[in-house]
Amino acid sequence: MSNASEKSVEQHEAILHEAEKVLQQIIDSGVAEETIVEQMHRFRAGFPYTRLLRPCTPGDGIMHVSAEERTRLIHVFRQVVADGRVTKFVPASGAATRMFKSLLALFNREDPTLDLDKDDGDSVFGREFFASLDAFAFYDELIRVMAADGLDLNQCLEAKEYRTILEYVLTEKGLKYGQLPKGLIAFHAYPDAPRTPFGEHIAEAVAYATDVNGVARVHFTVSPEHRQTIETHVAEVMQGYPEVRFDVTYSEQRKQTNTIAVDLSNDGFRTQEGRLLFRPAGHGALLFNLNELQGDVVFLKNIDNVAPDRLKKETIEYKQVLGGLLVEFQSLVFDCVRLLRITVPDAEVLGAITKFAVSRLSLSLPDDFSSMIDADKAEYLLAFLNRPIRVCGMVKNQGEPGGGPFWVPGPNNGVATPQIVEKSQVDLDDETQAECLASATHFNPVDIVCGVRDCDGNPFDLMECIDQDTGFISLKSKEGQELKAMELPGLWNGSMADWITVFVEVPLGTFSPVKTVNDLLRPEHQS
Repeated sequence: MSNASEKSVEQHEAILHEAEKVLQQIIDSGVAEETIVEQMHRFRAGFPYTRLLRPCTPGDGIMHVSAEERTRLIHVFRQVVADGRVTKFVPASGAATRMFKSLLALFNREDPTLDLDKDDGDSVFGREFFASLDAFAFYDELIRVMAADGLDLNQCLEAKEYRTILEYVLTEKGLKYGQLPKGLIAFHAYPDAPRTPFGEHIAEAVAYATDVNGVARVHFTVSPEHRQTIETHVAEVMQGYPEVRFDVTYSEQRKQTNTIAVDLSNDGFRTQEGRLLFRPAGHGALLFNLNELQGDVVFLKNIDNVAPDRLKKETIEYKQVLGGLLVEFQSLVFDCVRLLRITVPDAEVLGAITKFAVSRLSLSLPDDFSSMIDADKAEYLLAFLNRPIRVCGMVKNQGEPGGGPFWVPGPNNGVATPQIVEKSQVDLDDETQAECLASATHFNPVDIVCGVRDCDGNPFDLMECIDQDTGFISLKSKEGQELKAMELPGLWNGSMADWITVFVEVPLGTFSPVKTVNDLLRPEHQS
């Protein structure tokens, strides 16, 4: 065999070996091969922007519930709770890294004295943090862990030994807050002990989600590396409520929901070890977990949106209002579906169903609806009504980061539908679209109650209700190299695009998020 032939054989074997390695990496990733092909196509084609028609406003996509109605709806909801139909679903896998981003940046500065007398954002943040250190719920615990090593926290503060203090706040030497999930950070001070977001969510469940048999159902999605620590912590929290029987379950984001990363040429990104990179695909991946839960009436709320007990009354009241409204609408929807399944009602009944769907469920009719024959109208209404339902609380816009309620063209027929849209989904280079986004009067606090069963009591397949065009691509980095990452349609965005959606105005007092550690200094988080 000639040298050229031998070289050709070696090259062929090298290509086969590389192909086998790639195939094994794909198998190990858990992501289906056809899914990876679709994702690669998306990277090359991109996602279309969501086209905003107008903001949802009170009277045009956002309901207002009167005091009289609230009383009635709370009564409706309490019966549903008593029957054991309610579960809290809390995405809780998020790390506290972003919450402590500025403090981590300060800690990692190459500045032995850690001078905070500068005008940059991190220094300003650090000055506020240290000036109010004794106002944080973790202050006493920080004193204890430093004292165990012979250090006095107050003396360190006086001596401006900020790096030492941060070491005990952020690293394994002390509280480890730079490494923990956000749900394990002490948020609120109480006379007996501080309470974490996990603790506050358990307290909420006791207050509004406990059935006639004393059972409260809660589901947390968690990261695998922290699951055991979280389960131990929640078990300790539950011991404080001996009168309640808890049904607390956990799940993790599934490997098969990850997305492949690509380089800036849209080829598979390779790590320094030459391996393909698969990344978590954002909160939209949790639709898989919600679908697997097969709940009935499911409350969805972020881990960091919690209030202390002294402010819970309003939150609990509106949880019950939203739940009562969902169940009331659900009952009427089920009656309509049962009727439309078996017959084509007369024009009067069809008119009543249409009026209900338009005025209460925000259904927009196609231009040719009035000219349709009754059988086609009935088919159209049945297709709209036989879907999961969500009732979403909306607060007045106060400039918080996040999405809002808008009318947009629907995913199937282009007819206007109410959706929760994020800033990243909008073409901000289009002046009209940017103005529409800026004109939003309300904001999405992720205060949602979901009806995920049909009129026969069977779970809907939630994976069939996604608008796949609502994902997005962002620039990230790994090992100093830029890459493109893909997020699936957001859990309360495109993942629920084909649900019946009702927006309801709720008070600002029901929304108290914590995005940075200094947010805990806001009055609503202080004792």
